Amino acid sequence: MFNQKSKSETSPETPTPSGASIIAAGTTLKGDINSSGDIRIDGVLQGNINCTAKVVIGSNGVVNGDIAGQQADIMGKVTGTIRVKELLQLKGGSQVNGNLHAGKLQIEPSANFNGQCHMTGAEPVAPQASSNGRADKQTEKAVLAGA
Repeated sequence: MFNQKSKSETSPETPTPSGASIIAAGTTLKGDINSSGDIRIDGVLQGNINCTAKVVIGSNGVVNGDIAGQQADIMGKVTGTIRVKELLQLKGGSQVNGNLHAGKLQIEPSANFNGQCHMTGAEPVAPQASSNGRADKQTEKAVLAGA
């Protein structure tokens, strides 16, 4: 009468992130968050965020902890270290107190940032010594010129 499917047919695979997880305004959360999908914080988080996608801190969002993700847009207040593999954007009105580690960084003029910034891009190549023990002059000129 009813069409039952065997468990092997309906066994759930690893869930794929279909949307962003949101901590809404007026919500306070204490603890760490691990997410494989995008995450947006509009409330208060007392803890760390570890995300393999994009992290967005809304204009009313407050995070007291470290943030790690692929990309991040910060519009609210963060106290802690931010580590982003790709683009980190500090939007207007944001307040960040802590160190930044990012592949690319964009800071709007009205953003407030106190800390150190570390860019994780390609390092300049140092001149290599040739067989006679002296550095190749063309390589040295290219490195000094930033090429």
